[in-house]
Amino acid sequence: MNRAVYAPMVAPAGATIDQVLSGRLVQPLFQPIVDLATRRVVGLEALARGPAGTGLEYPDRLFAAAREAGCLGDLDLLCSERSLELAIAAPQPPPLLFTNAEPAVLDQPLSPRLVELVSGGLPFRQVVEFTERALPAVPGSMLRIAGRTQDWGNGLALDDVGVDPMSLAFLPLIEPEVIKLDMSLLRDPGSEHTRTVCAVVRAEAERTGALVIAEGIETADDLATARLLGARWGQGWFFGRPGGIEQPHRYDMTAAGMLRPPRPGFHETTGSAYDCAAAVAAPSVATADDIAAALGRLRDVVAAHDTAVVVMSSADVGLPGVALPPAELAGPGRSVIVVDRPVPGEFAAVAVVPGGGFAVGVRGPGGAARLVTVDHLPHVAVVARALLNRHR
Repeated sequence: MNRAVYAPMVAPAGATIDQVLSGRLVQPLFQPIVDLATRRVVGLEALARGPAGTGLEYPDRLFAAAREAGCLGDLDLLCSERSLELAIAAPQPPPLLFTNAEPAVLDQPLSPRLVELVSGGLPFRQVVEFTERALPAVPGSMLRIAGRTQDWGNGLALDDVGVDPMSLAFLPLIEPEVIKLDMSLLRDPGSEHTRTVCAVVRAEAERTGALVIAEGIETADDLATARLLGARWGQGWFFGRPGGIEQPHRYDMTAAGMLRPPRPGFHETTGSAYDCAAAVAAPSVATADDIAAALGRLRDVVAAHDTAVVVMSSADVGLPGVALPPAELAGPGRSVIVVDRPVPGEFAAVAVVPGGGFAVGVRGPGGAARLVTVDHLPHVAVVARALLNRHR
């Protein structure tokens, strides 16, 4: 593997986004992530910065300029490349390096340089952070990147959990190694919203082995609150502000082993959504009324949760009882994803809600339609991933 850092050129005072990209002028900063019990640093989060002293130094202006110029994807890839390069070349690489993935460009191919860096073997474990915006924006692409991340031995994090309640429904679909509580939860720990979010996160962490990080810890009181909310690790100005990779840290070199081992193939499925459901529940011959009743139960699950995520095949599959528009089936679902490449002769619909879900699968024609339903959350999530793997 080529470990060259490819140092950027010197930035002109009025650097443009084209100059940033052509000169590789991104200079990430790194913020420590700390074990709340031992105060030892378990990893660093890479934070994008443009050339210092220019109008593009800070990420809001940097990414806005890239978005306006139509090169957001190029900038996002460059930020990841530079973060990895600097961490590789550091005098002491961190045990874990957290990098962010911009949801709007997850459907682009990875750059050859990024593939070279990651596939050649890293001296740390990378954790790729998604936000809840990624799944409804580019669900198929997000799962494909999640799969490659696991194949390379790295991990996933769901970021900003608590900002949008819908993110809770995404947890079982992604099953990240790390769940990051948004700083807003620390600021209002007694609210019903915070209690609900933390209860779901705690249950998911216990079910899957995910590790919980609290963001925005600025005071000793925040630290105490973070631990009460169930966080094991944390980050914020109380532990250190973002700085250069060369800053010395008291690393816990066992940190990478504290995360769940990678699971290659977890995010991909070989069978259809119906096959995945039928693997865990026995299908039955069903009439149109039986299918309508199952879909009615799915609608009830969605109606009871204003944070439901609904994933479904196109309803135009010529099967009895499912010729209805997505809006009618999904009801008030916050995020509705209609798969653009459904399996011929099959229909599937899944509702995932915080802590639960329900899936319906129908197969025909060629005789009476067969119906299968699933309500065990891990199995519901498998059916949902099977559908999303058929979505561009």
